[in-house]
Amino acid sequence: MIILPIPARFLLGGPVSFVSDLSHARRSYAEELRVVAPVLRNEAVVEAFATVPREAFAGPGPWLILPPFSNETSFRSPSEDPRWLYHNVLVSIDEARDLNNGQPSLWARLFDSLDLTPGTRVLQVGAGTGYYSAILAELVGPTGRVTAVEYDGVLAARAQANLATWPQVEVVAADGTLHDAGEVDVIIVFAGATHPATLWLDRLAEGGRLLLPLTAAKGRGLLLKATRRGAWFEAESLGPCGFFPCFGLRNDRAAECLARAIRDLKGTPVPIKALHTGAPPENADHVWYAGPGFWLSREPVEA
Repeated sequence: MIILPIPARFLLGGPVSFVSDLSHARRSYAEELRVVAPVLRNEAVVEAFATVPREAFAGPGPWLILPPFSNETSFRSPSEDPRWLYHNVLVSIDEARDLNNGQPSLWARLFDSLDLTPGTRVLQVGAGTGYYSAILAELVGPTGRVTAVEYDGVLAARAQANLATWPQVEVVAADGTLHDAGEVDVIIVFAGATHPATLWLDRLAEGGRLLLPLTAAKGRGLLLKATRRGAWFEAESLGPCGFFPCFGLRNDRAAECLARAIRDLKGTPVPIKALHTGAPPENADHVWYAGPGFWLSREPVEA
């Protein structure tokens, strides 16, 4: 039996209707994300989600809506009312390729962890139609910069049109693993890779943060956060994840090694403390995982 989300059951079955004011719907949505993400550090994250019109990036309705973690209960919104979009759900942007615009609570939590403040320079790899690019633009403000790179030319064109009112965003139709955005403070990758691009690590400023879905086969893996500390990077896992694969950053052997490393944890926390570039030392117990051009250590680097 497929159970529709609460808003759908209310609409289809009875007396409770959506709030009439769209701005009220956005505010309610943002406040819900504050709790379910949760957003604990940066109030601006909540304000950004309350400000950006999600319907401007979703394409014409009705929309295919995917409740989180329950793809088998996906359903099409009964109408083009944009208030269907103001819930913690995924919305399809390309049904043929199973592409969606991401779970809002996940990205609210991740943005909250990255210390995104006015003036921050961000490289976004995988812009889609631009919804989260707009959220990032709100967070970095007019003095910041968001370089939103999208490999798919059709999606990049949609993002370019959708983001016209945010001059601090530059949309680039290119391979995000090769596009040089110059020195940046934050790199956020919206697709799963077995290893980071060398260029990303090279362009990250001192204290800069990389957020990368590090994934094995079938898109499953962990969210890696790496912070530059001179010649090395402080590393931590922000939890499990599932992502569409990143073009150009998949290695079958590395994917098998990552799957084995995760499997060997048997549900315990990912024990990583540092990211290093280059080849790992041989027969070293502190190497948790190694992929092309980098490795993750169980041990921190002593100051």
